[in-house]
Amino acid sequence: MTGDGPAPAGPFPPSDRAAVYRAIRQRRDVRGQFLPDPIDDATLRRLLQAAHDAPSVGLSQPWNFILIGDPALRRDLHGAFLAANAEAADRFPDRKPLYSSLKLEGILEAPVNLCITCDRSRGGPAVLGRTHDPDTDLYSTVCAVQNLWLAARAEGIGVGWVSIFRQDDLRRLLRLPDHVVPIAYLCIGLVSELYEEPELQARGWARRLPLEEMILHDGWDRP
Repeated sequence: MTGDGPAPAGPFPPSDRAAVYRAIRQRRDVRGQFLPDPIDDATLRRLLQAAHDAPSVGLSQPWNFILIGDPALRRDLHGAFLAANAEAADRFPDRKPLYSSLKLEGILEAPVNLCITCDRSRGGPAVLGRTHDPDTDLYSTVCAVQNLWLAARAEGIGVGWVSIFRQDDLRRLLRLPDHVVPIAYLCIGLVSELYEEPELQARGWARRLPLEEMILHDGWDRP
């Protein structure tokens, strides 16, 4: 079938289906395994296209992609992370030594730094599907982040999400207007190795809960 109408539906071939699930299971949050090798422009473009192919409420596509290459700006962003991270460490007094041993960013090491933002004015004052839940534009932007993350895993590229920032610092350093929200600061690059399980699980910080504990039926009180 050609044109813009519906296309035949159905499952992917088994090998393609397995590849999708493999990317999901083997995706990792990368912090300290980045190689200095640059990512070629064509590959980076594929990753950004995967993000741009994400679903969005009312097809509003609220995301933008800020590539951060200026060394001085990266140093300033790294300094902002260090200040916020020192504050964060104090919130885990019983686990501070373990917290302090975790590497939680690759801002100076990763070949690519990328901030994905959400333009909350995109689509105008009324967006189809957002009329009763205004935060669906934020959720849409997170879908774009996940798309990029999974595509990067398929390309053999690591991604680390740096969430330990004061929002005001990110806004100031990236000169964001008031209607634009920074959603994800990502460090992206080829990696030497990946943990076989999530690093925080491997390091003893937390564990993945069994799926059975998460499934409810017909309401919160019916497991």
